[in-house]
Amino acid sequence: MKKFGLCLIILCFIFMLTGQDQAAARKYDAAFDTDKMGDMSAFDPNNPVFPTGDTIKIAVVCSFSGPAATVGELFWIALYWVAYDINQRGGLYVDGKKKKVQLFRADHQSKPQITKQVSERMVLQEKVQFMWGTNGSNNMKVINQVADQYKVIAMCDAALSDELYDATNFTRYSFMTTVSTAQVGTGIAYYYGRIRKKERKFYVLCQDYLFGHSMAKGFLYGIKKYYPKAKIVGEDYHKLFATDYAPYLEKIRSSGAEVIYTGDWIPDAANLVKQTRAMGIKLPMANLFLNDNNFLAEVGIEGSKNLVHFEWFGAAGKYFKSKKQIKFFKIWNNQYKKWTKPYNAVRYKYPFSSMGSYTAHFYWLMSVIERAKSTDPEKIIQLWEGDRYRDVNGTILKIRPFDHKVIQDTYVEIYLPPNQQKGSMNIPPYYWYNTHCNVGKAYKVPARFNHAPMDRKIKRSAADMKRLNRMPGRGMR
Repeated sequence: MKKFGLCLIILCFIFMLTGQDQAAARKYDAAFDTDKMGDMSAFDPNNPVFPTGDTIKIAVVCSFSGPAATVGELFWIALYWVAYDINQRGGLYVDGKKKKVQLFRADHQSKPQITKQVSERMVLQEKVQFMWGTNGSNNMKVINQVADQYKVIAMCDAALSDELYDATNFTRYSFMTTVSTAQVGTGIAYYYGRIRKKERKFYVLCQDYLFGHSMAKGFLYGIKKYYPKAKIVGEDYHKLFATDYAPYLEKIRSSGAEVIYTGDWIPDAANLVKQTRAMGIKLPMANLFLNDNNFLAEVGIEGSKNLVHFEWFGAAGKYFKSKKQIKFFKIWNNQYKKWTKPYNAVRYKYPFSSMGSYTAHFYWLMSVIERAKSTDPEKIIQLWEGDRYRDVNGTILKIRPFDHKVIQDTYVEIYLPPNQQKGSMNIPPYYWYNTHCNVGKAYKVPARFNHAPMDRKIKRSAADMKRLNRMPGRGMR
């Protein structure tokens, strides 16, 4: 009996370990692997070369011209990097054969009416199976409408408004791989209310359109939830591509604010920081897009101090946690040294922050296509709903099946001078940039404290709901 009891204990122990291994394996469905990358030594973002014919066709719908042309420039290198890598590997096995990736520039000029025209042209004339977008939630809304009409997959990776995936605007053909405005605002509020616990007076200044108001709404909600002792001492909205922020900044100066919260993106982000510092206002600025290293280098170390940045492609504490992560970083950085204007700018030195997220998430799309073995939208939808993917930094991204929003841990980064950046940059030269402040400390906001809001009034078909309900614990979460 003693031997039997001992054997039973051993069997239970083995079962427990096996169960733990299986549980660990279930943490994600696929992961980026640097070791599988193709030869990137000839990658040149200024001279893209794509295959033609029977390819996986993807439209990059964004502003390649107009006041936000620099945004399209940034998007392009991130996505072309991924497409080039996949093509160097020989492509993806889909629809019974290996196919390479072909990207199309679709310039919406930051105008919704142009977005509709160019998106329809991409689908009807170029026969793209996927559309990637974009700067401007107003433009992403149009892309999603076109995707729904013509039944092609849209990837929302740069527009963050929660309204894009509410009951009015949701389409099963679109997936939100970026965090939402609610997650940004709530994440920053969580940092100030649960981690820092110091400043209590906040002034909200955002752009006056859908995204800007959504950014403000997310922060106001987060403050109520995680920092009820705090006070909003002012709330203002300025027109897109503004040039004069002095009236707003004077109000901020007299408000007694201890922190400025903004969702501005470039060029507005750059102009806001420059004018704020030029007027002698050195308040911390809690932000999403005040992280463009071109303008940070212009304002220098003093001008870039006290920036508190929300990040979804980051890491808490020391940034580099694996050899494969370092390898990817060095592959990119070694190529950067060869690039010419505009891609030799400081903005493109490292594959991290916003640009890094566009790259990582586009690899996710490639993984979904590869595992679905098809470009059929129905097969893509069924695989991507509930899919869990680990990016190069080790963050696990999951698509919530019911409303197609991403669930993930996020981060709040504190920008510090070069000699204090080693708290994040833990490989030589132990600073990100020596010309301006950048990430010195970073804190994790766990996903369980910062889920995107879900509109349960979304109408899914009976067939969809039957399939989602078969996902154990995953359909509505």
